[in-house]
Amino acid sequence: MPAGQPSDPVRVGVRELRANLSSLLRQARHGTSFLVMSRNQVVAEIRPPAQSLSPRRRPGALEGRIRMSDDFDTLPSDVLDAMEGSSD
Repeated sequence: MPAGQPSDPVRVGVRELRANLSSLLRQARHGTSFLVMSRNQVVAEIRPPAQSLSPRRRPGALEGRIRMSDDFDTLPSDVLDAMEGSSD
């Protein structure tokens, strides 16, 4: 199968897609677009994802900006009793 250009998608049949799905997805990850054909009609398009509009998340970017209350993990006694099924 010839390598497709971004403006020139490679045509593959449904059988070929099923038989070579992993390989085709790997090629799509690297920039190849595919048109999935059934009886000479396009039924699907597989292409690389568009570049994300939002920047990638960076671990630790909010360090020092988020503060938790000192009693964050302490439940009020009435809530704890309700969760445990205790009755007064």
